[in-house]
Amino acid sequence: MIPTPFSFRPSVPDRPQAGHAASRALASRALPLRALASRALASRALASRIFAPLLLTVAATAACGDRRPKGDGPYAELVADAIPRIERELGLTFKTAPVLQTRSREEVKAFVMQQLTSERAKAQIEGQQAAYRVLGLAPDTLDLGALLQRLLEEQIVGYYDPATKVLYVVDGAPKALLTQTVTHELVHALQDQYIRIDSIQALTDNADRQGSAQAILEGQAVFTQLLADPNAGPMLKMPGGWDRIRDMVRDGQGSMPVFASAPRAVREGLLFPYLGGADFVRRFTEKRPINELLTDLPVSTKQILNDNAYFTATPAERDVPRTITLPAPTVGTVLYTNTFGEFEARLVLVQHLKDEVLARRAAGGMDGDQYAVIRTVQGDAVVWATVWDTPVDAADFLDLMTDASRRRYEMARQAFPEGATTRRLDIPAGKGRSARTVTLALEQRDGQPVVLFMDTPAASGGSLFDPTKIKIGR
Repeated sequence: MIPTPFSFRPSVPDRPQAGHAASRALASRALPLRALASRALASRALASRIFAPLLLTVAATAACGDRRPKGDGPYAELVADAIPRIERELGLTFKTAPVLQTRSREEVKAFVMQQLTSERAKAQIEGQQAAYRVLGLAPDTLDLGALLQRLLEEQIVGYYDPATKVLYVVDGAPKALLTQTVTHELVHALQDQYIRIDSIQALTDNADRQGSAQAILEGQAVFTQLLADPNAGPMLKMPGGWDRIRDMVRDGQGSMPVFASAPRAVREGLLFPYLGGADFVRRFTEKRPINELLTDLPVSTKQILNDNAYFTATPAERDVPRTITLPAPTVGTVLYTNTFGEFEARLVLVQHLKDEVLARRAAGGMDGDQYAVIRTVQGDAVVWATVWDTPVDAADFLDLMTDASRRRYEMARQAFPEGATTRRLDIPAGKGRSARTVTLALEQRDGQPVVLFMDTPAASGGSLFDPTKIKIGR
């Protein structure tokens, strides 16, 4: 997932489209960024700009009683009216009244850009950009930082900042956008009173776990926002209603030129916390009380995507990813290291295989991973170690990742000896690209099947580290 220092981000509306009111509202929020993300492509202020608010309709309001927000101004009443609806849907109450303040559009934009240009965000953007370029998920010309800036040019309505515990609303924001924006961000304010967001934000070296937690927080905000809306709520409870809403969101992507022009991996990464997260929350509510969710967060995108990885008889039976520690490289220096997890492994595969079914199958047996971008004098390299549930899963990934690499470099099929557990592709120099070497090997490490993938500049000599020093744990 595109690096996303986990947190809550501002809501940014999109222009409404013509057509039925509910469909128009849903499609218009489909997007412009998990994406950078999440995915925020890489800053806490970004990710929710893509999806929240999901709707542009104005929800019916109810009297708030005693829990009025701290603050006054034109939006205090709206916040007070939204609180009981949110508490009813989540089964939780605000421990303290949320604080509401208004900001000028210039102040909000300055806040967002401050998050985007922090040292941590810049390091994540640079590392993710380098990995995506090597793996062919983004063109060499893509500037992720500049893409994020363009995504931020959309109108910002409001956001909740967990650092200050304040819900900020932009002066003069369109009334039609406010109810859904405030509902979404108030969910984040309530979540922040029940879980420690700062501990999740610190997981910058485990994007898979961070992304799964982000999916819960954003997905819960989206799902609650929908339930509380008088138009979407009834549809959500109808058979097939969620599928229809999800399709509306995806169909609306074409109306957002900047988002639509982003690479597929970026678009899907940005959508995942909202669509993937909301889908998990929907399934959770069918099996367990919603007020238990924040105390039992999934720890991987595999648990988000697969019911049998999370919804087990006991927590001890869940599929928890193994940890992998890569040794220091023998050549070059580590620019960036992180995890992909099942979701992003799917993106790597489907980018070149062009087959979502195969990509899901190949990534489904992953039991943990770690990758590193290594900077050498000849150019950047990517080393990716993956551990698998079974030898069959590992062999399947070996075959399909080899094919994906071949397609990525537009090479003809190569014949390998039957049962061969090592593969090598020698990539000739091409337009704007020096020669490269791709190697894959299926080996046993600590009794587990492991597939090692390396895409390196040919001049660097191939192997950049000692694979026998890879460590696997829980």
